[in-house]
Amino acid sequence: MKLVGVSGSMVGSKILESVYHFLNTAKAMDPNIKTELIDLKDEDIELFHGPSLSFYDQNTWDVIHKITSADFLVFATPIYQASFGGAFKNLLDYMPQNAFKGKVTGFITVGGSGKHALVGEYQLKPILAYLKGIVPNHNVFIHNTSFAEEGDLEDEKVIRRMEKLADEMITLQKGLNAGE
Repeated sequence: MKLVGVSGSMVGSKILESVYHFLNTAKAMDPNIKTELIDLKDEDIELFHGPSLSFYDQNTWDVIHKITSADFLVFATPIYQASFGGAFKNLLDYMPQNAFKGKVTGFITVGGSGKHALVGEYQLKPILAYLKGIVPNHNVFIHNTSFAEEGDLEDEKVIRRMEKLADEMITLQKGLNAGE
């Protein structure tokens, strides 16, 4: 099984650290899982403006292909102004309606206010479901204060929530794969 993690932020390191930590957690739970990290800071994805994917450059194609060919996915995004980031939204705009059919699609959100904890539930979950993703029950909100000065994730409660998310995603995806 291939798990792709997408860091949906163009600035800072907290989102990247969250995805990296999650991928390592999943790999520790099942060493047979292959992981890949896509960091939107390192990708030159064109701004989506409506036409089909064939009108965009090769790098954009490559990123979309990595995502759509994964067995399951975890997305991480910052919360700005009570909504998820624009770079991540731009990426989602490329996805065809059945992009995540048969794939577990978890998410991690990071924000500076506890009031943003439900943005994932009310905004991301419906989008992932529209794209036919199977959204687990255990998704993770991380407050900015959960990171050490160096950027490492240090909040034990958050780490346990990440473990629950990884366990649920692996279990769900294995169940889906067994039913094929």
